[in-house]
Amino acid sequence: MGEAAADPAPAAAKGRVAPPMSWRTRLSVLAAGYLTDATRRADGTVNRRLLAVLDKPVAASATPRNGVASRDVTIDPALPLRARLFYPCAPAPADAAEAAAVPVVVFFHGGGFAYLSAASLAYDAACRRIARYAGAAVLSVDYRRSPEHRFPAAYDDGYAALRFLDGPDPDHPGALAVAPPIDAARCFVAGDSAGGNIAHHVARRYALDPSAFASLRLAGLIAIQPFFGGEERTPAELRLVGAPIVSVPRTDWMWRAFLPHGADRDHEASSPEAATAGIDLDAAGSFPPATVVVGGYDPLQDWQRRYCDALRGKGKEVRVLEYPDAIHAFYVFPEFAESKDLMLRIKEIVAGSSSSE
Repeated sequence: MGEAAADPAPAAAKGRVAPPMSWRTRLSVLAAGYLTDATRRADGTVNRRLLAVLDKPVAASATPRNGVASRDVTIDPALPLRARLFYPCAPAPADAAEAAAVPVVVFFHGGGFAYLSAASLAYDAACRRIARYAGAAVLSVDYRRSPEHRFPAAYDDGYAALRFLDGPDPDHPGALAVAPPIDAARCFVAGDSAGGNIAHHVARRYALDPSAFASLRLAGLIAIQPFFGGEERTPAELRLVGAPIVSVPRTDWMWRAFLPHGADRDHEASSPEAATAGIDLDAAGSFPPATVVVGGYDPLQDWQRRYCDALRGKGKEVRVLEYPDAIHAFYVFPEFAESKDLMLRIKEIVAGSSSSE
């Protein structure tokens, strides 16, 4: 696991479509796939009522859990657009004003643009771990989901979250008042799967006009197995038929539900090459350094590597973390050793924002 090799050879190349895992983990993985299949209607809509039963939201907790507290905040009451804020609760000094400000990670959950939420059990736990390991605040955005809200709604919501961090609603000035305080000048965008795609597009919008922000500065992009695609089938998609969580029929439906009516997957939302168009011209090279996580049992891995190549082709800094034995969304299952390793890598990335000032 870890840094990319020049010619990665994932274990999946041996013909298996999943690594060995405990029966408990296997049941959890199967449940994740069932969630999408059981709630997808034949007419292309999602049964939100059933989904609310299968994906029962968990409440925020002002009482720290494993050293991290959380609360829900409203970004835009008109939509409404909300987010869950996680913040580490280290022992405060006698004068709370002396507490050092912490960096912030703006996080976008996975789920193919259509499923899950910031209050889903898996993402509540994952964001709590990120906050604890990285010693950072995490703003997990509950963006609008497809097919009710297609492109570019999720990207609009992600960008709105950055603007909110730059200057919270003056009618609610205490919305982000936490101790230790948040340092928006050390901001990261991150997400997994569809959330990794959203994180990229939010960073792309930021980079086109960073002067629109008074204090917020993007220090990095962390794309965990980002969801990109195209019209053709890649070798990994063909080789890993039957892999956990991700399948071609599922991803085909997710793109149909998210892209504008009539669009194909050469669209800027899905194509790695189209998604990176124009960022070589961004203001003063403001597109942040990217870290891209790739799993050897993820059918989407070829698209993720094409995304890395497209960024490099634009002269952007890209670090690839290869996990040869990782399935899609592996990091939300803490029993995988790779999950803890990734948390430690995120800790290193976020900590580096302090030394680079």
